[in-house]
Amino acid sequence: MLLIGNGRMITRDSSNPFLEDGCVAIENGKIIEIGVTALLRGKHSAAEFIDAEGGVIMPGMVNVHNHIYSALARGLSINGYAPKGFLDVLDGLWWTIDRNLMLDATEASADATFIDCIENGVTTVIDHHASYGAIEGSLFRIAKSAEKYGVRANLCYEISDRDGKEKMKAAVKENVDFLTWCKEQDSDWISGMMGMHAQFTMSDDTLAYCMEQKPEGVGCHIHVAEGIYDVTQCVKEHGKRPVFRLHDFGVLGHNSICGHCTHVSEAEMELLKDTDTMVSHNPESNMGNAIGCPPVLRMFHKGILIGLGTDGYTNDMIESYKVANLLHKHELCDPTVAWGEIPDMLFENNPKMCARFMKTPLGVLTPGAQGDVIVMDYDPLTPMTKDNINGHIMFGMNGHNVKTTVIGGKVKMKNRRLIDIDKEQVMAHSREQAKDLCHRING
Repeated sequence: MLLIGNGRMITRDSSNPFLEDGCVAIENGKIIEIGVTALLRGKHSAAEFIDAEGGVIMPGMVNVHNHIYSALARGLSINGYAPKGFLDVLDGLWWTIDRNLMLDATEASADATFIDCIENGVTTVIDHHASYGAIEGSLFRIAKSAEKYGVRANLCYEISDRDGKEKMKAAVKENVDFLTWCKEQDSDWISGMMGMHAQFTMSDDTLAYCMEQKPEGVGCHIHVAEGIYDVTQCVKEHGKRPVFRLHDFGVLGHNSICGHCTHVSEAEMELLKDTDTMVSHNPESNMGNAIGCPPVLRMFHKGILIGLGTDGYTNDMIESYKVANLLHKHELCDPTVAWGEIPDMLFENNPKMCARFMKTPLGVLTPGAQGDVIVMDYDPLTPMTKDNINGHIMFGMNGHNVKTTVIGGKVKMKNRRLIDIDKEQVMAHSREQAKDLCHRING
């Protein structure tokens, strides 16, 4: 048994949201009790105790849209790369990288990312992968890394026509093989979806083939109307907007995630709501690619289950929380908006999205939930209460405040020291893979 106590506890349980001197008890990977530190220590005197030292105890965080392979892109210079817009960014940078990714590089990027997740208090990741240099086995390599570092992961492979029919079919097969394996594992640690890039790189035949091959009950994870070209091309080539085309092919639904949705119409939002389709918002990526600001607050208030992702931009979810809060104030020229919606997306909706493919609740400190707990090194200057905890997180914390990370009751980092992980060795190997990737791209 493990106890984590002597800290201000944010539970995300509406019936008991905040304890001034909280303690959580974890056994067999799940939370069995929360309460006052002295009482739980007296009741479970033989348990291992982690002292939060007056910091903040809270649930591990979730990222609902990441691109793990982008870890090796930091600082990468590509000869002749001079993008003039979003499509140039895709082809000149990201597709160039993924066409040169080998399996060892894919695993190295996963190793580096999952360590960064642990260090930033992210305990669950929904990832969207592409490595057209080596498709077969790529999701299994990422899953191997997730298992190695003990981070929960939902994975998919990005199906696209951009490199031809043979590779498209190989991408479909990688998804199907991985989904079949996930079903056999029947685990709350690893799961999968049917991954698709975006509709402007997928013909009608390809979309139909994907849905024919997709195992029953599995959702799809696809970029939707991220850039305006996805909309204009869809209307020109298919006579309908992207969300309606996806509906016609059966892609939407309770278990599916539409990434970005930057340029969706009111009617498309209504269809997302009616089909109970999930959406991921990725504020830093949208701003960095200059593609526009999605109608996130309208989607939220329509009742669409919309969560917060990073699109590979960072593994610090609090950073994305801050940026999203500012983006929508700036876009709407209204300082009163986004105070409630954005933290709800991160702390409430992200775990709800995971609940659609995981059996045990996470993102909450309550008996029966996953034992995914983090401790923040944060001593509030002003009073902290159940009514202002989000303000303290936004204005007083970031990922580097995380000093302890526990996933499924296993201590992965304690007092900023990784447990049973040789970060120096992992990073040295990842750097070698990054150099090799750069050499393959630039010659």
